[in-house]
Amino acid sequence: MRRRHSRWRTAGGTLLRVTAVWAVSTLTMLVLAGLLPDFRLQSDDGDSITRIALTAAWGAGAFGLLGALVWPVLVRALLLVPALVLGLLVFFLNGSLLLLALDLVPDGRGEADPRTAVVVAAVMSAVASATSTALAVRDDDAYRRRLYRLAARRRRRHRDGPAGPTASAPGTVFLQLDGVGHEVLRRAVERGVLPTLARWLDEGTHRVTPWRTDWSSQTGASQLGILHGSTFDVPAFRWYEKDTGEVMVCNRPTSAAELQRRAIARTRDGGLLTVHGASRGNLFSGGADQLALVLSVAARRGRANRSRAGYFAYFSDPANAVRTALSLVAEVGREIGQSVRARLRGDRPRVSRGGAYPFVRAFATVVERDVVVAAVIGDLLAGRAAVYADLVAYDEVAHHSGPHSRDAERVLRRLDRAVALLARVAEHAPRPYRFVVLSDHGQSPGEPFRSRYGLTLEDLVRAGCGLPVPRGARRSRSGAEARAAVRAALHRPDEDGHPEEAGGGEGAAGAGPVVLASGNLGLISFPDVPGRLTRQRIQRRHPALLRTLADHPGIGFLLVRDGAGGSVLLAAGGAEARLDEPGAAEALLAAFGPGAAEAVRRADAFPHVADVMVNSAYRPDTGEVHAFEEQIGSHGGLGGEQGRPFLMWPVELSAPGEPAGAERVHRVLRRWLREAAGPQVPLEQAAPQDPRPEGAADATIPPGGAAVPDETR
Repeated sequence: MRRRHSRWRTAGGTLLRVTAVWAVSTLTMLVLAGLLPDFRLQSDDGDSITRIALTAAWGAGAFGLLGALVWPVLVRALLLVPALVLGLLVFFLNGSLLLLALDLVPDGRGEADPRTAVVVAAVMSAVASATSTALAVRDDDAYRRRLYRLAARRRRRHRDGPAGPTASAPGTVFLQLDGVGHEVLRRAVERGVLPTLARWLDEGTHRVTPWRTDWSSQTGASQLGILHGSTFDVPAFRWYEKDTGEVMVCNRPTSAAELQRRAIARTRDGGLLTVHGASRGNLFSGGADQLALVLSVAARRGRANRSRAGYFAYFSDPANAVRTALSLVAEVGREIGQSVRARLRGDRPRVSRGGAYPFVRAFATVVERDVVVAAVIGDLLAGRAAVYADLVAYDEVAHHSGPHSRDAERVLRRLDRAVALLARVAEHAPRPYRFVVLSDHGQSPGEPFRSRYGLTLEDLVRAGCGLPVPRGARRSRSGAEARAAVRAALHRPDEDGHPEEAGGGEGAAGAGPVVLASGNLGLISFPDVPGRLTRQRIQRRHPALLRTLADHPGIGFLLVRDGAGGSVLLAAGGAEARLDEPGAAEALLAAFGPGAAEAVRRADAFPHVADVMVNSAYRPDTGEVHAFEEQIGSHGGLGGEQGRPFLMWPVELSAPGEPAGAERVHRVLRRWLREAAGPQVPLEQAAPQDPRPEGAADATIPPGGAAVPDETR
């Protein structure tokens, strides 16, 4: 009897909330009809106030019903549309639904200009969403019942959800704050920018430690290592592979899929999330069976591609769609305003922030954040055992505004609010949750190489090879010095501004070099010669190239294979250090911090390392590097905060030490999953060989993972 009474009470409460939302929507429509000249709710001859109110009620009801029934179908049909385009289409789709709703009003009393309909639909959706949220917040019991009802529904939908004795064990949520270095985190906590994380640290529920990246300090390598346990043969964010003639780019769907396949083949393991896992907003799946915005599966077509399901789950609610679309437009305006102010203030360094960038930033800071957070909320309510989500907002803004800028600080504040929201939702989840917050790399500030020296790395390489370069690069000091070095090496006189006529030695007529940039890490490959060239062969082909690069003030060191065996580091003033000579590499790379020589040795063993690896100069007194891309906050190589991300964990889990490399972070996270729920992630049958020096192995972190036949098990 009591249960039946509770059901009637719940149904009555729901009916009252629906009625309230309908009433507010009707009132909103009446107000808009009075304010907007191209929107009317009466016949040409005029109507009574009562008649107009009934027309508004009919139109509001039809609009709400269409939103509930038709909107999800529209969104599902548009899943293959890029997310940024879908976000912009939201306004027009919503406006179309309003026009259709007005057509359903009897006697043709509802009419609106199409452009006005877009405005009316956006305002009505926003008001309805705010009203519904306010009513739910005021009724704590209703809010709690709704959460548990959603959780029960999701458990019924996913038959592989938590069951049996592990259902009551704690779940783990890994939140990756992309690009937030340990030093940035420390400053933000001290200044109150991250109040949620600061409270966790102050209350003693969490602890934090830095960890060291590999030489390739970027999301592609770090996240592949964290989720799949291998960073092997990922020398940079983008690199040229001579055996296939392809350029691999970590954020390209086909490349991400191939990198994930290689990692699984190497480790013989599906990944960190193979047991009841969810991967949200990541480059790689981690072996999860629940995916949203995962790049490595984005190239798939058909039902096998579940990555876009996160878009449907979020945008199928028209209120969510309109709210995110409005926020997207606001973010575009915010970026334009901040860019203009930076230009008026004369901020230095500064890079171009025009073109499509405001929309790219809005996607990263609004659309992706909202979809990922909504997906994680669903995972919490469904009781999934392990969730890994990447929030990329800070990294995108810091590239163009600087890692310590006010623009980036505001993004951190919004990310902290997202973490706080997830923590509150976890209180209503069917199992307890532990939150691990981490980053994949940091960012180092500094003026871009091109801005500082007047030419790009590719221009400098081509000038050092005696190849044509743009007029502006020829006139720069660095370009002139490179051309002079070429002529001196070839014993040629000045050639009146035609450096391309000064050919090189062996193979000089071959194809030009492929020069790629990954932050402050540059890669030079000669595609016409198979295998890795030695410095002796490079010097015969282009006698001035290596010394031109090594002596440049914007370059810290080069890595190149030596014909006598092994590899050698080259630096300014004729400095050299063989990697196999004890202590030599450590001395030359001392300014780049502990572990730099070990990281370079490991990359040197990769099959697809470039013929010449170039790391920009690093200034320890300022922490600055010179990105070979147009970025004033960069990562990808050695030097400064980019190589020191952070790891924050609950105190009930074992201490991780200070891991060196993403592969060791992977082992730590596996260990924590086992601590949370016993054998939640099985031990692997055979651990892959660690290519690091034997003495550098971390014996305190046991390898985890079990062999699986399929990457999405």
